[in-house]
Amino acid sequence: MRLLIAGGAGFIGSAFVRRRLATTSDEIVVLDKLTYAASGANLDTLRANKDTRDRFRFVLGDICDAATVAELVADADAVVNFAAESHVDRSILDSSAFLRTGVLGLHVLLEAVLAARARDAKPRRLLQVSTDEVYGPISDGTSVETDRLNPRSPYSAAKAAGDLLIAAYHATYKLNAVLTRGANTYGPRQHPEKFIPLFITNAVDDQPLPLYGDGMQRREWLFVDDHADAIGTVLDGGEAGGTYNVAGTHECTNRQVVQSVLNRLNKPWSLVRTVPDRPAHDRRYAMDGSRLTALGWTPRVSFEAGIRVTVDWYRENEPWWRSLRDADWDEYYERQYGWRLSRSQDA
Repeated sequence: MRLLIAGGAGFIGSAFVRRRLATTSDEIVVLDKLTYAASGANLDTLRANKDTRDRFRFVLGDICDAATVAELVADADAVVNFAAESHVDRSILDSSAFLRTGVLGLHVLLEAVLAARARDAKPRRLLQVSTDEVYGPISDGTSVETDRLNPRSPYSAAKAAGDLLIAAYHATYKLNAVLTRGANTYGPRQHPEKFIPLFITNAVDDQPLPLYGDGMQRREWLFVDDHADAIGTVLDGGEAGGTYNVAGTHECTNRQVVQSVLNRLNKPWSLVRTVPDRPAHDRRYAMDGSRLTALGWTPRVSFEAGIRVTVDWYRENEPWWRSLRDADWDEYYERQYGWRLSRSQDA
């Protein structure tokens, strides 16, 4: 297929692009705005590899740019949308970019797919990548795809709005759309603002690790390559109009995640500081992934193996993450954690 990948230079998107080119004969165009959380370097190996460079093209652009999107969609057989502002903490500080990309940008993609279909009658598939956070907290059991959405942060509200747009365009226009909702994802090349890479990189420098609240929030964790492969499975075999949970391989508390990181780095727990929690911090997510499993996908990387790979990658690639800790990073970090660390306690 000829694929248009929106947000393909980001963490999960670039993993999908690398793995898709390695395992298929697809041709891929990546459209990415290259915000702070994306990097063209995530795709450098594709440009250098003789087996992939002729099947890969990068376009610097914004999914809210209707003219650019329409031109790229016209040449595609399918569209996969990873484009999103992805950090809950930043959505609390300023929600506008999350709504612009997650709602208005997706609307541009949807309209472009409809317009292209009207011209050539080709039923292009659009896959929207969403999150388990749209379900909101669940104290017991697991969320299933038909559960009511209950987003509680600007980030998850923007993603939930996108989910509803996908459902509406399938119902109203019979658009060939599918949706995935992924568990907390981790692995190499994730921006150091996110929980696991933040704690890895801070620990490398023997800096305090700001743990929200009591650290007993529970999440399912999913290695990035497994998440990328799950999206490929749904792209190829998912039912039009269908939603598929991409459940994690391991559920644990944030405290347990931190201990796994510290053990791998041989760093002491004394680095961990309890800080005031963020607003509306959901206590637990967990999903039933049986619908996706029925398509033939199973995760391959255990949490223990994934943490080893992830910690070692950050330890071996310090120039990559240190280059992201610039003046903008310092400003964000002080705004997000400065006052919290000033009120911190032993964890």
